[in-house]
Amino acid sequence: MTPQHLTGAQALVQSLEHAGAEVVFGLPGGAILPTYDPLMDAKKLRHVLVRHEQGAGHAASGYAHATGKVGVCLATSGPGATNLITPIADAQMDSIPMVAITGQVGSSFIGTDAFQEADIVGMTMPVTKHNFLVKDAAEIPKVIKQAFHIASTGRPGVVLVDVTKDAQQATAEFVWPETLDLPGYRPQPRPHTKQIREAASLLMQARRPVFLLGGGVIRGRASQQVTELIDTSGAPFVTTLMGRGALPDSHPSHLGMPGMHGTVAAVSALQRADLIVAIGARFDDRVTGRLDSFAPNATIVHADIDPAEISKNRTADVPIVGQAAEVATALTAELRERIAADDTRDYESWWSTLSMLRDTYPLGWTATADGYTAPQKVISRIGEISGPDSIYVAGVGQHQMWSSQFIRYEKPNSWINSGGLGTMGYSVPAAMGAKVGRPDTTVWAIDGDGCFQMTNQELATCVINDIPIKVAVINNSSLGMVRQWQNLFYDKRYSHTDLNTGHGTRRIPDFVKLADAYGAAGLRCERDEDIDATIEQAMEINDRPVVVDFQVSADAMVWPMVPAGVSNDEIQIAQGMSPEWERDI
Repeated sequence: MTPQHLTGAQALVQSLEHAGAEVVFGLPGGAILPTYDPLMDAKKLRHVLVRHEQGAGHAASGYAHATGKVGVCLATSGPGATNLITPIADAQMDSIPMVAITGQVGSSFIGTDAFQEADIVGMTMPVTKHNFLVKDAAEIPKVIKQAFHIASTGRPGVVLVDVTKDAQQATAEFVWPETLDLPGYRPQPRPHTKQIREAASLLMQARRPVFLLGGGVIRGRASQQVTELIDTSGAPFVTTLMGRGALPDSHPSHLGMPGMHGTVAAVSALQRADLIVAIGARFDDRVTGRLDSFAPNATIVHADIDPAEISKNRTADVPIVGQAAEVATALTAELRERIAADDTRDYESWWSTLSMLRDTYPLGWTATADGYTAPQKVISRIGEISGPDSIYVAGVGQHQMWSSQFIRYEKPNSWINSGGLGTMGYSVPAAMGAKVGRPDTTVWAIDGDGCFQMTNQELATCVINDIPIKVAVINNSSLGMVRQWQNLFYDKRYSHTDLNTGHGTRRIPDFVKLADAYGAAGLRCERDEDIDATIEQAMEINDRPVVVDFQVSADAMVWPMVPAGVSNDEIQIAQGMSPEWERDI
Protein backbone atom coordinates (compact mmCIF):
# COMPACT_ATOMS: atom_id res chain seq x y z
CA MET A 1 0.00 0.00 0.00
CA THR A 2 1.30 3.42 -0.97
CA PRO A 3 1.93 5.52 2.13
CA GLN A 4 -0.42 8.44 2.59
CA HIS A 5 1.08 11.89 2.77
CA LEU A 6 -1.21 14.07 4.84
CA THR A 7 -1.08 17.44 6.43
CA GLY A 8 -0.67 17.35 10.17
CA ALA A 9 -4.29 18.50 10.47
CA GLN A 10 -5.52 15.62 8.32
CA ALA A 11 -3.33 13.26 10.33
CA LEU A 12 -4.84 14.58 13.55
CA VAL A 13 -8.39 13.89 12.36
CA GLN A 14 -7.48 10.42 11.08
CA SER A 15 -5.61 9.67 14.30
CA LEU A 16 -8.67 10.50 16.38
CA GLU A 17 -10.68 8.11 14.26
CA HIS A 18 -8.04 5.38 14.61
CA ALA A 19 -8.02 5.93 18.38
CA GLY A 20 -11.73 5.22 18.54
CA ALA A 21 -13.04 8.74 19.15
CA GLU A 22 -16.63 9.22 18.07
CA VAL A 23 -17.45 12.72 19.27
CA VAL A 24 -15.39 15.89 19.64
CA PHE A 25 -16.69 18.91 21.54
CA GLY A 26 -14.99 22.07 20.37
CA LEU A 27 -14.83 25.69 19.24
CA PRO A 28 -12.64 26.84 16.34
CA GLY A 29 -10.10 29.66 16.31
CA GLY A 30 -7.04 30.77 14.38
CA ALA A 31 -4.42 28.33 15.67
CA ILE A 32 -6.64 25.26 15.37
CA LEU A 33 -8.27 26.33 12.10
CA PRO A 34 -6.10 24.06 9.92
CA THR A 35 -7.60 21.06 11.77
CA TYR A 36 -11.17 22.29 11.46
CA ASP A 37 -10.95 22.14 7.66
CA PRO A 38 -10.44 18.34 7.33
CA LEU A 39 -12.72 17.83 10.35
CA MET A 40 -15.56 18.95 8.07
CA ASP A 41 -14.99 15.88 5.89
CA ALA A 42 -14.55 13.34 8.70
CA LYS A 43 -16.72 10.25 8.24
CA LYS A 44 -16.47 8.75 11.75
CA LEU A 45 -16.19 11.85 13.91
CA ARG A 46 -19.10 13.94 15.08
CA HIS A 47 -18.18 17.48 16.06
CA VAL A 48 -20.40 19.37 18.51
CA LEU A 49 -19.90 23.13 18.33
CA VAL A 50 -20.12 24.53 21.84
CA ARG A 51 -20.62 28.15 22.85
CA HIS A 52 -17.70 28.31 25.28
CA GLU A 53 -14.59 26.18 25.63
CA GLN A 54 -15.44 25.41 29.26
CA GLY A 55 -18.60 23.81 27.89
CA ALA A 56 -16.48 21.66 25.56
CA GLY A 57 -14.34 20.38 28.43
CA HIS A 58 -17.23 19.59 30.76
CA ALA A 59 -19.17 17.98 27.89
CA ALA A 60 -16.20 15.73 27.11
CA SER A 61 -16.02 14.87 30.80
CA GLY A 62 -19.74 14.08 31.03
CA TYR A 63 -19.49 11.95 27.88
CA ALA A 64 -16.56 10.02 29.35
CA HIS A 65 -18.23 9.58 32.72
CA ALA A 66 -21.46 8.29 31.18
CA THR A 67 -19.85 5.93 28.66
CA GLY A 68 -16.47 4.95 30.11
CA LYS A 69 -14.88 6.03 26.82
CA VAL A 70 -12.28 8.75 26.39
CA GLY A 71 -13.87 12.19 26.04
CA VAL A 72 -12.33 14.61 23.53
CA CYS A 73 -12.41 18.40 23.44
CA LEU A 74 -10.82 20.82 21.00
CA ALA A 75 -9.88 24.48 21.34
CA THR A 76 -7.64 27.10 19.84
CA SER A 77 -4.58 28.72 21.40
CA GLY A 78 -4.44 31.47 24.02
CA PRO A 79 -7.82 32.20 25.58
CA GLY A 80 -9.40 29.17 23.92
CA ALA A 81 -6.91 26.92 25.63
CA THR A 82 -6.99 28.76 28.95
CA ASN A 83 -10.78 28.42 29.01
CA LEU A 84 -10.18 24.66 29.11
CA ILE A 85 -8.07 24.78 32.27
CA THR A 86 -11.03 24.55 34.65
CA PRO A 87 -12.61 21.48 33.00
CA ILE A 88 -9.16 19.90 32.65
CA ALA A 89 -8.47 20.33 36.37
CA ASP A 90 -12.00 19.16 37.16
CA ALA A 91 -11.72 15.97 35.11
CA GLN A 92 -8.23 15.20 36.41
CA MET A 93 -9.35 15.42 40.04
CA ASP A 94 -12.23 13.05 39.38
CA SER A 95 -10.13 10.59 37.34
CA ILE A 96 -12.04 11.11 34.09
CA PRO A 97 -10.39 9.82 30.88
CA MET A 98 -10.15 12.85 28.60
CA VAL A 99 -7.93 14.10 25.79
CA ALA A 100 -7.84 17.88 25.33
CA ILE A 101 -6.40 19.05 22.02
CA THR A 102 -5.37 22.67 21.59
CA GLY A 103 -3.92 24.62 18.71
CA GLN A 104 -0.74 26.56 19.38
CA VAL A 105 0.93 29.44 17.54
CA GLY A 106 3.59 28.54 14.99
CA SER A 107 6.81 27.04 16.36
CA SER A 108 8.87 30.10 15.46
CA PHE A 109 6.52 32.34 17.46
CA ILE A 110 6.65 30.35 20.70
CA GLY A 111 8.12 32.50 23.44
CA THR A 112 7.59 35.81 21.62
CA ASP A 113 4.24 36.74 23.20
CA ALA A 114 2.66 36.31 19.79
CA PHE A 115 -1.04 37.01 19.31
CA GLN A 116 -3.08 34.45 21.26
CA GLU A 117 0.01 32.67 22.52
CA ALA A 118 -0.16 31.01 25.94
CA ASP A 119 2.04 28.31 27.42
CA ILE A 120 -0.83 25.89 27.90
CA VAL A 121 1.54 22.95 28.43
CA GLY A 122 3.18 24.76 31.32
CA MET A 123 -0.11 25.98 32.72
CA THR A 124 -1.76 22.57 32.74
CA MET A 125 1.20 20.45 33.82
CA PRO A 126 0.03 20.37 37.48
CA VAL A 127 -3.53 19.37 36.51
CA THR A 128 -3.02 16.75 33.80
CA LYS A 129 -1.90 13.16 33.88
CA HIS A 130 0.44 13.94 31.00
CA ASN A 131 0.80 16.50 28.24
CA PHE A 132 2.50 16.90 24.88
CA LEU A 133 3.70 19.79 22.73
CA VAL A 134 3.77 18.65 19.09
CA LYS A 135 5.87 20.65 16.60
CA ASP A 136 6.37 17.95 13.95
CA ALA A 137 3.51 16.70 11.76
CA ALA A 138 5.04 13.21 11.61
CA GLU A 139 4.69 12.87 15.41
CA ILE A 140 0.92 13.41 15.51
CA PRO A 141 -0.31 9.79 15.06
CA LYS A 142 2.08 8.43 17.70
CA VAL A 143 1.21 11.17 20.18
CA ILE A 144 -2.56 10.72 19.76
CA LYS A 145 -2.25 6.95 20.27
CA GLN A 146 -0.17 7.52 23.39
CA ALA A 147 -2.56 10.19 24.66
CA PHE A 148 -5.59 7.91 24.47
CA HIS A 149 -3.68 5.05 26.09
CA ILE A 150 -2.41 7.18 28.97
CA ALA A 151 -5.81 8.83 29.53
CA SER A 152 -7.71 5.53 29.71
CA THR A 153 -5.35 3.14 31.49
CA GLY A 154 -4.31 2.86 35.12
CA ARG A 155 -5.92 5.69 37.03
CA PRO A 156 -7.75 7.53 34.25
CA GLY A 157 -7.00 11.19 33.75
CA VAL A 158 -6.53 14.05 31.33
CA VAL A 159 -3.90 14.26 28.61
CA LEU A 160 -3.32 17.56 26.84
CA VAL A 161 -2.03 17.59 23.25
CA ASP A 162 -0.89 21.05 22.13
CA VAL A 163 -0.19 21.15 18.38
CA THR A 164 1.54 24.09 16.72
CA LYS A 165 -0.09 25.65 13.69
CA ASP A 166 2.88 24.87 11.43
CA ALA A 167 2.74 21.19 12.50
CA GLN A 168 -0.91 21.13 11.42
CA GLN A 169 -0.04 22.70 8.07
CA ALA A 170 3.09 20.68 7.21
CA THR A 171 2.84 17.34 5.40
CA ALA A 172 4.24 13.99 6.45
CA GLU A 173 3.73 10.31 5.81
CA PHE A 174 0.82 9.03 7.89
CA VAL A 175 1.76 5.97 9.92
CA TRP A 176 -0.57 4.73 12.64
CA PRO A 177 1.70 2.91 15.09
CA GLU A 178 0.83 -0.71 15.83
CA THR A 179 2.62 -0.70 19.17
CA LEU A 180 3.19 1.69 22.04
CA ASP A 181 6.59 2.71 23.29
CA LEU A 182 6.16 4.26 26.72
CA PRO A 183 9.17 3.27 28.84
CA GLY A 184 8.43 3.42 32.54
CA TYR A 185 4.66 3.59 32.15
CA ARG A 186 3.25 0.38 33.61
CA PRO A 187 -0.24 1.27 34.64
CA GLN A 188 -1.78 -2.16 35.31
CA PRO A 189 -0.10 -3.63 38.38
CA ARG A 190 -1.53 -6.88 39.69
CA PRO A 191 -2.37 -6.98 43.39
CA HIS A 192 0.28 -8.72 45.48
CA THR A 193 -0.87 -12.08 46.85
CA LYS A 194 0.72 -11.46 50.25
CA GLN A 195 -1.29 -8.25 50.68
CA ILE A 196 -4.52 -9.97 49.62
CA ARG A 197 -3.93 -12.67 52.25
CA GLU A 198 -3.29 -10.04 54.92
CA ALA A 199 -6.50 -8.24 54.03
CA ALA A 200 -8.46 -11.50 54.17
CA SER A 201 -6.98 -12.31 57.59
CA LEU A 202 -8.03 -8.91 58.90
CA LEU A 203 -11.57 -9.36 57.57
CA MET A 204 -11.81 -12.75 59.30
CA GLN A 205 -10.60 -11.28 62.58
CA ALA A 206 -12.45 -7.94 62.59
CA ARG A 207 -15.50 -7.33 64.74
CA ARG A 208 -16.47 -3.99 63.18
CA PRO A 209 -15.38 -3.97 59.50
CA VAL A 210 -16.56 -1.46 56.88
CA PHE A 211 -15.87 -1.25 53.15
CA LEU A 212 -15.26 2.29 51.88
CA LEU A 213 -16.03 2.31 48.16
CA GLY A 214 -14.99 5.26 46.01
CA GLY A 215 -15.13 6.40 42.41
CA GLY A 216 -12.34 3.98 41.51
CA VAL A 217 -14.88 1.13 41.63
CA ILE A 218 -16.84 2.86 38.86
CA ARG A 219 -13.78 3.94 36.85
CA GLY A 220 -12.40 0.41 37.09
CA ARG A 221 -15.75 -1.10 36.00
CA ALA A 222 -15.57 -3.28 39.07
CA SER A 223 -19.13 -3.11 40.40
CA GLN A 224 -19.90 -6.79 39.82
CA GLN A 225 -16.67 -8.01 41.39
CA VAL A 226 -17.00 -5.70 44.39
CA THR A 227 -20.63 -6.79 44.90
CA GLU A 228 -19.44 -10.40 45.09
CA LEU A 229 -16.82 -9.38 47.63
CA ILE A 230 -19.36 -7.54 49.79
CA ASP A 231 -21.79 -10.47 49.64
CA THR A 232 -19.05 -12.94 50.54
CA SER A 233 -17.76 -10.84 53.43
CA GLY A 234 -21.10 -10.03 55.05
CA ALA A 235 -19.65 -6.64 56.04
CA PRO A 236 -21.35 -3.25 55.58
CA PHE A 237 -20.22 -0.73 52.99
CA VAL A 238 -20.45 3.00 52.33
CA THR A 239 -20.15 4.78 48.97
CA THR A 240 -18.40 8.13 48.65
CA LEU A 241 -19.81 11.04 46.65
CA MET A 242 -17.85 9.87 43.59
CA GLY A 243 -18.77 6.24 44.28
CA ARG A 244 -22.55 6.69 44.38
CA GLY A 245 -24.11 3.96 42.28
CA ALA A 246 -21.00 1.77 42.34
CA LEU A 247 -23.21 -0.73 44.14
CA PRO A 248 -27.01 -0.43 44.36
CA ASP A 249 -28.41 1.77 47.10
CA SER A 250 -30.95 -1.00 47.68
CA HIS A 251 -28.23 -3.47 48.68
CA PRO A 252 -28.98 -4.54 52.27
CA SER A 253 -25.38 -3.90 53.37
CA HIS A 254 -25.35 -0.28 52.19
CA LEU A 255 -25.15 2.38 54.92
CA GLY A 256 -25.20 5.42 52.63
CA MET A 257 -22.66 8.11 51.84
CA PRO A 258 -20.00 9.10 54.38
CA GLY A 259 -18.46 12.51 54.95
CA MET A 260 -19.42 16.12 55.52
CA HIS A 261 -23.02 15.55 54.41
CA GLY A 262 -23.13 11.79 54.83
CA THR A 263 -25.63 9.64 56.66
CA VAL A 264 -25.30 9.17 60.40
CA ALA A 265 -24.94 5.40 59.91
CA ALA A 266 -22.14 5.78 57.34
CA VAL A 267 -20.19 8.39 59.29
CA SER A 268 -20.59 6.48 62.55
CA ALA A 269 -19.58 3.19 60.98
CA LEU A 270 -16.26 4.61 59.79
CA GLN A 271 -15.61 6.34 63.12
CA ARG A 272 -16.23 3.18 65.13
CA ALA A 273 -14.79 0.60 62.75
CA ASP A 274 -11.89 -1.60 63.76
CA LEU A 275 -11.17 -2.29 60.06
CA ILE A 276 -11.73 -0.14 56.96
CA VAL A 277 -11.19 -1.72 53.56
CA ALA A 278 -11.01 1.17 51.08
CA ILE A 279 -11.28 0.38 47.38
CA GLY A 280 -10.80 3.19 44.86
CA ALA A 281 -11.20 5.93 47.48
CA ARG A 282 -8.65 8.54 48.49
CA PHE A 283 -9.54 9.55 52.07
CA ASP A 284 -10.14 13.15 51.05
CA ASP A 285 -10.93 15.81 53.63
CA ARG A 286 -14.67 15.84 52.92
CA VAL A 287 -14.82 12.17 53.96
CA THR A 288 -12.42 12.19 56.88
CA GLY A 289 -13.22 15.49 58.58
CA ARG A 290 -10.34 16.35 60.89
CA LEU A 291 -7.87 13.73 59.80
CA ASP A 292 -6.23 13.05 63.17
CA SER A 293 -9.60 12.08 64.63
CA PHE A 294 -10.84 9.98 61.71
CA ALA A 295 -11.54 6.31 62.47
CA PRO A 296 -9.16 6.32 65.45
CA ASN A 297 -9.30 2.58 66.14
CA ALA A 298 -9.38 1.27 62.58
CA THR A 299 -6.78 -0.78 60.78
CA ILE A 300 -6.66 0.42 57.16
CA VAL A 301 -6.56 -1.75 54.05
CA HIS A 302 -6.22 0.61 51.10
CA ALA A 303 -6.56 -0.72 47.54
CA ASP A 304 -6.01 1.71 44.68
CA ILE A 305 -4.67 1.67 41.14
CA ASP A 306 -2.65 4.80 41.91
CA PRO A 307 0.19 4.10 44.36
CA ALA A 308 0.50 7.85 45.04
CA GLU A 309 -2.90 7.81 46.78
CA ILE A 310 -2.00 5.06 49.23
CA SER A 311 -0.95 6.49 52.61
CA LYS A 312 -1.15 10.02 51.19
CA ASN A 313 -3.74 11.13 53.74
CA ARG A 314 -4.25 8.14 56.04
CA THR A 315 -1.45 5.61 56.51
CA ALA A 316 -2.38 2.20 55.14
CA ASP A 317 -1.60 -0.82 57.28
CA VAL A 318 -2.08 -3.07 54.26
CA PRO A 319 -1.44 -1.26 50.95
CA ILE A 320 -2.70 -2.98 47.80
CA VAL A 321 -1.86 -1.50 44.40
CA GLY A 322 -4.05 -2.88 41.63
CA GLN A 323 -7.22 -2.58 39.59
CA ALA A 324 -10.36 -2.58 41.72
CA ALA A 325 -11.84 -5.55 39.86
CA GLU A 326 -8.73 -7.67 40.26
CA VAL A 327 -8.35 -6.78 43.93
CA ALA A 328 -12.00 -7.64 44.62
CA THR A 329 -11.80 -10.93 42.72
CA ALA A 330 -8.62 -12.01 44.49
CA LEU A 331 -9.92 -11.02 47.92
CA THR A 332 -13.25 -12.78 47.34
CA ALA A 333 -11.48 -16.02 46.39
CA GLU A 334 -9.22 -15.84 49.45
CA LEU A 335 -12.15 -15.09 51.75
CA ARG A 336 -14.26 -17.95 50.40
CA GLU A 337 -11.42 -20.35 51.00
CA ARG A 338 -11.01 -19.22 54.61
CA ILE A 339 -14.72 -19.15 55.33
CA ALA A 340 -15.07 -22.70 54.04
CA ALA A 341 -12.17 -23.85 56.21
CA ASP A 342 -13.12 -22.15 59.48
CA ASP A 343 -15.64 -19.30 59.72
CA THR A 344 -14.89 -17.40 62.92
CA ARG A 345 -16.56 -14.10 61.93
CA ASP A 346 -19.09 -12.55 64.25
CA TYR A 347 -20.61 -9.28 63.04
CA GLU A 348 -23.96 -9.67 64.81
CA SER A 349 -23.39 -6.97 67.44
CA TRP A 350 -21.92 -4.64 64.82
CA TRP A 351 -24.86 -5.05 62.48
CA SER A 352 -27.27 -4.57 65.36
CA THR A 353 -25.69 -1.18 66.12
CA LEU A 354 -25.57 -0.09 62.49
CA SER A 355 -29.12 -1.19 61.75
CA MET A 356 -30.32 0.79 64.75
CA LEU A 357 -28.46 3.91 63.51
CA ARG A 358 -29.79 3.44 59.99
CA ASP A 359 -33.36 3.16 61.31
CA THR A 360 -33.06 5.92 63.94
CA TYR A 361 -31.37 8.55 61.77
CA PRO A 362 -32.63 8.18 58.19
CA LEU A 363 -32.20 10.98 55.71
CA GLY A 364 -35.15 13.34 55.64
CA TRP A 365 -36.25 16.95 55.73
CA THR A 366 -38.66 19.19 57.58
CA ALA A 367 -41.32 21.50 56.23
CA THR A 368 -40.05 24.96 55.37
CA ALA A 369 -41.00 27.94 57.52
CA ASP A 370 -41.32 30.39 54.62
CA GLY A 371 -43.98 28.44 52.74
CA TYR A 372 -41.78 27.71 49.74
CA THR A 373 -41.25 24.17 48.52
CA ALA A 374 -38.59 22.01 50.17
CA PRO A 375 -35.87 21.46 47.54
CA GLN A 376 -35.26 17.96 48.90
CA LYS A 377 -38.82 17.04 47.94
CA VAL A 378 -38.39 18.27 44.37
CA ILE A 379 -35.17 16.31 43.89
CA SER A 380 -36.58 13.20 45.55
CA ARG A 381 -39.59 13.25 43.22
CA ILE A 382 -37.40 13.73 40.14
CA GLY A 383 -35.50 10.60 41.14
CA GLU A 384 -38.63 8.59 41.83
CA ILE A 385 -40.48 9.63 38.67
CA SER A 386 -37.53 9.43 36.28
CA GLY A 387 -36.22 6.25 37.89
CA PRO A 388 -32.89 4.45 38.31
CA ASP A 389 -32.28 4.02 34.57
CA SER A 390 -31.83 7.77 34.15
CA ILE A 391 -28.59 9.73 34.47
CA TYR A 392 -28.47 12.58 37.00
CA VAL A 393 -25.86 15.32 36.60
CA ALA A 394 -25.44 17.90 39.36
CA GLY A 395 -23.78 21.25 39.57
CA VAL A 396 -22.08 22.15 42.85
CA GLY A 397 -23.61 23.20 46.14
CA GLN A 398 -26.71 22.32 48.11
CA HIS A 399 -28.54 20.82 45.15
CA GLN A 400 -25.53 18.57 44.53
CA MET A 401 -25.63 17.21 48.07
CA TRP A 402 -29.40 16.73 48.02
CA SER A 403 -29.10 14.94 44.67
CA SER A 404 -26.51 12.59 46.14
CA GLN A 405 -28.71 12.01 49.21
CA PHE A 406 -32.29 11.77 47.94
CA ILE A 407 -31.99 10.03 44.58
CA ARG A 408 -31.55 6.28 44.79
CA TYR A 409 -28.73 5.11 42.55
CA GLU A 410 -28.89 1.51 41.45
CA LYS A 411 -26.39 1.50 38.60
CA PRO A 412 -22.84 2.76 38.01
CA ASN A 413 -22.41 5.84 35.79
CA SER A 414 -25.90 7.09 36.62
CA TRP A 415 -24.62 9.85 38.95
CA ILE A 416 -22.29 12.48 37.50
CA ASN A 417 -20.97 15.46 39.43
CA SER A 418 -17.91 17.59 40.03
CA GLY A 419 -16.56 16.03 43.21
CA GLY A 420 -12.93 17.00 43.64
CA LEU A 421 -12.78 20.50 42.17
CA GLY A 422 -16.38 21.47 42.95
CA THR A 423 -16.94 23.39 39.73
CA MET A 424 -19.99 25.61 39.46
CA GLY A 425 -21.36 25.50 35.92
CA TYR A 426 -20.54 21.83 35.50
CA SER A 427 -24.05 20.42 35.20
CA VAL A 428 -25.51 21.65 31.90
CA PRO A 429 -22.49 20.94 29.63
CA ALA A 430 -21.71 17.65 31.41
CA ALA A 431 -25.34 16.56 30.99
CA MET A 432 -25.06 17.53 27.33
CA GLY A 433 -22.01 15.28 26.94
CA ALA A 434 -23.69 12.43 28.81
CA LYS A 435 -26.74 12.65 26.54
CA VAL A 436 -24.54 12.60 23.43
CA GLY A 437 -22.83 9.48 24.76
CA ARG A 438 -26.05 7.75 25.79
CA PRO A 439 -28.77 9.25 23.59
CA ASP A 440 -31.44 6.72 24.56
CA THR A 441 -31.13 7.51 28.28
CA THR A 442 -33.04 10.24 30.08
CA VAL A 443 -30.51 12.78 31.38
CA TRP A 444 -31.42 15.28 34.10
CA ALA A 445 -29.18 18.23 34.86
CA ILE A 446 -30.03 19.14 38.44
CA ASP A 447 -28.64 22.62 38.81
CA GLY A 448 -28.71 25.61 41.12
CA ASP A 449 -29.76 29.05 39.94
CA GLY A 450 -26.16 30.21 40.50
CA CYS A 451 -24.51 27.32 38.65
CA PHE A 452 -27.02 27.48 35.81
CA GLN A 453 -26.11 31.08 35.01
CA MET A 454 -22.45 30.15 34.47
CA THR A 455 -22.90 27.80 31.51
CA ASN A 456 -26.51 27.96 30.36
CA GLN A 457 -25.33 29.21 26.95
CA GLU A 458 -24.85 25.54 26.11
CA LEU A 459 -28.64 25.27 25.84
CA ALA A 460 -28.07 26.73 22.37
CA THR A 461 -25.72 23.84 21.62
CA CYS A 462 -28.33 21.38 22.87
CA VAL A 463 -31.15 22.88 20.80
CA ILE A 464 -29.18 23.13 17.56
CA ASN A 465 -27.65 19.65 17.90
CA ASP A 466 -30.83 17.88 19.06
CA ILE A 467 -29.54 17.00 22.52
CA PRO A 468 -32.76 16.95 24.62
CA ILE A 469 -31.48 17.15 28.19
CA LYS A 470 -33.81 18.04 31.05
CA VAL A 471 -32.68 20.82 33.40
CA ALA A 472 -34.15 21.19 36.88
CA VAL A 473 -33.14 24.58 38.27
CA ILE A 474 -33.42 24.31 42.05
CA ASN A 475 -34.07 28.01 42.38
CA ASN A 476 -33.67 29.39 45.90
CA SER A 477 -32.67 32.80 44.49
CA SER A 478 -29.30 32.58 46.21
CA LEU A 479 -25.89 30.95 46.28
CA GLY A 480 -27.35 28.28 48.51
CA MET A 481 -24.36 26.54 50.07
CA VAL A 482 -22.55 29.81 50.68
CA ARG A 483 -25.74 31.15 52.29
CA GLN A 484 -25.93 28.02 54.48
CA TRP A 485 -22.41 28.67 55.77
CA GLN A 486 -23.28 32.32 56.35
CA ASN A 487 -26.30 31.17 58.33
CA LEU A 488 -24.29 28.75 60.47
CA PHE A 489 -20.93 30.47 60.85
CA TYR A 490 -21.33 34.17 59.96
CA ASP A 491 -24.27 35.25 62.15
CA LYS A 492 -26.71 35.15 59.24
CA ARG A 493 -24.93 38.01 57.50
CA TYR A 494 -25.88 37.16 53.93
CA SER A 495 -23.11 39.03 52.18
CA HIS A 496 -23.59 39.00 48.39
CA THR A 497 -25.44 35.71 48.08
CA ASP A 498 -28.86 36.92 46.91
CA LEU A 499 -29.16 36.31 43.15
CA ASN A 500 -32.59 37.89 42.50
CA THR A 501 -33.85 34.99 40.41
CA GLY A 502 -37.14 34.43 42.25
CA HIS A 503 -38.84 34.63 45.66
CA GLY A 504 -40.66 37.86 44.91
CA THR A 505 -37.60 39.51 43.40
CA ARG A 506 -37.24 40.80 39.87
CA ARG A 507 -36.45 37.35 38.44
CA ILE A 508 -33.30 38.36 36.65
CA PRO A 509 -33.20 36.36 34.50
CA ASP A 510 -36.63 34.80 34.12
CA PHE A 511 -35.56 31.21 33.48
CA VAL A 512 -38.74 30.32 31.60
CA LYS A 513 -38.25 33.23 29.18
CA LEU A 514 -34.56 32.36 28.91
CA ALA A 515 -35.40 28.79 27.92
CA ASP A 516 -37.87 30.06 25.35
CA ALA A 517 -35.26 32.44 23.92
CA TYR A 518 -32.95 29.47 23.37
CA GLY A 519 -35.67 27.40 21.72
CA ALA A 520 -36.01 25.09 24.71
CA ALA A 521 -39.20 24.35 26.63
CA GLY A 522 -39.57 26.44 29.78
CA LEU A 523 -41.70 25.38 32.77
CA ARG A 524 -42.13 26.79 36.26
CA CYS A 525 -43.26 25.08 39.45
CA GLU A 526 -44.10 27.16 42.52
CA ARG A 527 -46.37 24.87 44.56
CA ASP A 528 -45.90 21.48 46.17
CA GLU A 529 -49.06 20.12 44.59
CA ASP A 530 -47.67 20.83 41.11
CA ILE A 531 -44.31 19.06 41.51
CA ASP A 532 -45.27 15.66 40.11
CA ALA A 533 -47.29 17.03 37.22
CA THR A 534 -44.49 19.40 36.24
CA ILE A 535 -41.87 16.63 36.30
CA GLU A 536 -44.14 14.36 34.26
CA GLN A 537 -44.69 17.17 31.74
CA ALA A 538 -40.92 17.55 31.42
CA MET A 539 -40.56 13.80 30.97
CA GLU A 540 -42.94 13.90 28.00
CA ILE A 541 -40.92 16.53 26.10
CA ASN A 542 -38.18 14.74 24.17
CA ASP A 543 -37.81 16.82 21.00
CA ARG A 544 -35.86 19.64 22.66
CA PRO A 545 -34.26 20.54 25.99
CA VAL A 546 -36.53 21.34 28.92
CA VAL A 547 -35.77 23.86 31.67
CA VAL A 548 -37.89 23.68 34.81
CA ASP A 549 -37.69 26.59 37.25
CA PHE A 550 -38.49 25.02 40.63
CA GLN A 551 -39.05 27.84 43.13
CA VAL A 552 -37.79 26.48 46.46
CA SER A 553 -37.05 27.74 49.95
CA ALA A 554 -33.83 29.66 50.52
CA ASP A 555 -33.83 28.59 54.17
CA ALA A 556 -33.50 24.86 53.51
CA MET A 557 -30.13 23.46 54.58
CA VAL A 558 -28.21 20.28 53.88
CA TRP A 559 -28.26 17.89 56.84
CA PRO A 560 -26.54 15.92 58.27
CA MET A 561 -23.43 18.08 58.37
CA VAL A 562 -19.94 17.84 59.78
CA PRO A 563 -18.58 21.40 60.00
CA ALA A 564 -15.22 21.87 58.28
CA GLY A 565 -12.16 21.25 60.45
CA VAL A 566 -13.82 19.22 63.21
CA SER A 567 -14.07 15.53 64.00
CA ASN A 568 -16.71 13.44 62.25
CA ASP A 569 -17.93 12.62 65.76
CA GLU A 570 -19.38 16.14 65.82
CA ILE A 571 -21.86 15.40 63.05
CA GLN A 572 -25.12 17.31 63.39
CA ILE A 573 -28.47 16.00 62.19
CA ALA A 574 -30.03 19.47 62.29
CA GLN A 575 -28.98 22.86 63.55
CA GLY A 576 -27.76 22.39 67.12
CA MET A 577 -28.80 18.71 67.18
CA SER A 578 -26.39 15.78 67.33
CA PRO A 579 -27.07 12.04 67.48
CA GLU A 580 -27.14 10.64 70.99
CA TRP A 581 -24.05 8.49 70.52
CA GLU A 582 -23.49 7.26 74.05
CA ARG A 583 -27.06 6.12 74.55
CA ASP A 584 -27.31 4.63 71.08
CA ILE A 585 -24.05 2.68 70.97
